[in-house]
Amino acid sequence: MGQTVETLEAFEAEAARFAATLRPRPNVATLVTLSGDLGAGKTAFTKALARELGVNEVVSSPTFVLEKVYQLAPGKLFKRLIHIDAYRLERGSDLAPLGFDESMKDADNLVVLEWPEKVADVLPAPAAKISIEALADGARKIVYG
Repeated sequence: MGQTVETLEAFEAEAARFAATLRPRPNVATLVTLSGDLGAGKTAFTKALARELGVNEVVSSPTFVLEKVYQLAPGKLFKRLIHIDAYRLERGSDLAPLGFDESMKDADNLVVLEWPEKVADVLPAPAAKISIEALADGARKIVYG
């Protein structure tokens, strides 16, 4: 299923709509992967998702720190949003120092991973695979797979 959104407001609304569909998985973290070229909107999607989940902090790209963890408000379906950017990683084993395996064992975690193709060799099946493409007119194409 794919769709094109014309504006930033529509893009953020789509991320909010998607957030409302998320449900914890039993016994494991919920993994959402975001694919797309540089500048496609992966972090913007995550920011809108985080806002919908009640994150009040500034959400920024974890490109240089690799991972950021946000505590979610009590009463939410998840306790933590873990945002990982694998752009600078070379293989799945590079996720180990982040405690990725432990994070994935906790059903209270929602893990949003950018650049999954960089670490595909160690990823479990995601709850959602999202691909984002920036179009020439500034619109974004979002494909769920």
